[in-house]
Parts: sequence; C-alpha cells; structure tokens
Amino acid sequence: MKLVLVRHGETSSNVRMVLDSRPPGPPLTEAGRAQAAALAEALAAEPVAGVYASTALRARQTAEPVAAAHGLEVEVVEGVQEIFCGDLEGRHDRAAFEEFIAVVRRWGEGEVDVPVPGGETARQVLDRFLVAVDRVAARHADGETAVLVSHGGALRMAALALAANVRPALAEAGLLPNTGRVVLERTPGGWLCTSWTGVDVAEGLPR
Repeated sequence: MKLVLVRHGETSSNVRMVLDSRPPGPPLTEAGRAQAAALAEALAAEPVAGVYASTALRARQTAEPVAAAHGLEVEVVEGVQEIFCGDLEGRHDRAAFEEFIAVVRRWGEGEVDVPVPGGETARQVLDRFLVAVDRVAARHADGETAVLVSHGGALRMAALALAANVRPALAEAGLLPNTGRVVLERTPGGWLCTSWTGVDVAEGLPR
C-alpha cells in the first residue's frame, strides 16, 4: 500500500508565524482552502481508499476535498496531532522559534527524550503517532492508497522513524510547506519513502 502523509493547508497562525499546536486550532485561510482543492486534484488519479485527519480543524478541512473526490468521508484519527509546544504555545517571537527548532534538531540527532519546554518529547510524539499509522495501515491492502493529513513537525518525526531511507539531512532541507506531501510505500522490510515534497528519494542519501 501507499501512505501519503500531508501537511495541512495554510492558516492564519501560519501567516503570523504563531506556534499553534493545540486542537482544534484555527480554520484554513482562503489560500489554505485553495491549497486543499489543489491537493484533491493532484490526488484524483490515486486509488485512494481511505482519508484520515488529525483532530485539528485545519487538518480536517484539508482532507475534506480529497475525501469528497473519492466518494469517502474523512476519518478523524487520534494521535497524529502536532507536537505540543507547551510553554511556547501561542508565541510568535524569534526566540520562541529558535528554542523550538533547537529541540527538534536534537531529536534528529537521537536525543528523543529532550522535551519542548513544558511540552512533549520526541518519544512521546512517536509513541502516539506510530500507533496511529499502524492502525491506518492495517485497514488497507496492497495496491490501495491512504491519505493522512497531519502537521509539519509531527510528520517530519514520523517519517524519520518510519522510513529508513529518510535521513535528518533530508527532513531539515525539505521542510514541508502547506499541503506538502511525503509518500511512503509499504514493503516486506518496512516503509520506504519514495517522494518528499515532490522530489524522488534515493536510498543512498547521506545522513
């Protein structure tokens, strides 16, 4: 099966650069709705058999046009919400972003038990996210595509953990834009990333 991990469309918090992790959160902007419509068009030819979204409103609104294009309903999934920003929640100053990014970089280097101040560790994020992915994947057969709309930070960590050919260097260089996609293929040896924001991924990428 193919699993398409999608970052939600644009929100006012994205425009204002606000650290906004608590669901339900803000709705999509007009530009975000246009991004969601374009996403549905881009995935129209895929054999989509299931469309899933986090509990955040922006994720559900992004998923809705995709589901509608395939005659499906969006299924809300617990556990795939954004990294909880804790004490940084609601802030949009440079110092807050630098503090958040510094923690995420340490996670990429293997320090998975370091928390965002007052928030989650990478281990906590992965413990909830990977269980949710397993539940989604168990519902689909080979040849089917499942679309999961989630959030940039959480998706980056999940892709790093799920696919051995996703390296920290790739994840940092290819930050997910709104409605950016990471495509994973299920193989006998586990998940393989075949595309990161539209760029084909090779197994030999350096760490």
